[in-house]
Amino acid sequence: MIEVEVETDAWTDAIDDVAAVVERAAAAAMDGETGDVVVLLSDNATVQALNARFRDKDRPTNVLSFPAAAMPGQDTVPLGDIVLAYGVCAAEAAAQGKRLADHLTHLVVHGLLHLLGRDHEDEAEAEAMEAEERAILARLGVADPYTLPHDA
Repeated sequence: MIEVEVETDAWTDAIDDVAAVVERAAAAAMDGETGDVVVLLSDNATVQALNARFRDKDRPTNVLSFPAAAMPGQDTVPLGDIVLAYGVCAAEAAAQGKRLADHLTHLVVHGLLHLLGRDHEDEAEAEAMEAEERAILARLGVADPYTLPHDA
């Protein structure tokens, strides 16, 4: 199950049917995996507070993933939570010349892959994760987020 919670209206003001965008991205990243995930579309202040508390980084970031602990005896498997900061995401999309919906799609895929155990701590992991992201995004019709525009 994919649950989308919109905490700030900026997301719904900027992207038509933002919940559907998130659900489509998450489902594509799950690609047959089972589990429950909650995606919180929030603001910079909330993400900054979470980043400071859980990562000792007192600044907002685009996306945070929080894997869930195993829950024995449950019929469903909780994967965890993904939290996105509107201000950071919108500024990145604008700076990179991307549609906000496409950038959100990429970040949801990225966050969900973390919940599924992928990481980018070293170069080999980063290359593998980016390749998986590119493949998922291509299936969704989203351009490669790691390719800079020609005029950049």
